[in-house]
Amino acid sequence: MNEKRTLSILILDDEPIVSKRLKPSLEKRGYVVETFTESLKALKRIKERNFDIVITDLKMEGVDGMEFLTEVKKRSPETEVIVITGFATMETAKESFKKGVFDFLSKPFKLGEITEIIEKAEEKILSR
Repeated sequence: MNEKRTLSILILDDEPIVSKRLKPSLEKRGYVVETFTESLKALKRIKERNFDIVITDLKMEGVDGMEFLTEVKKRSPETEVIVITGFATMETAKESFKKGVFDFLSKPFKLGEITEIIEKAEEKILSR
């Protein structure tokens, strides 16, 4: 059986609680996780390396989520982006899908919901 590739995930959300809840749960599942609460720092990080999956909030200080995900996709079209937002509208959902977002989740969400989406993104990545 071939080695399971370890996927890298970047989480960007200005609410630290989101990363605090997600990171341990995802690491337990074997992912390498980096978390950011400031979009500018996350932006700097994606210029240094590519991630398999990026989870980003939309409404943040500095660079907003749309700009951030545009930048992620520009640098690494292979990266699957999952948008999480407390301000979900059909408009923002449509706009993110146009930009190539893998999935869109409104807050508050359950850990199980986001884990399921991450697993689907992982299947897509590993089947390439």
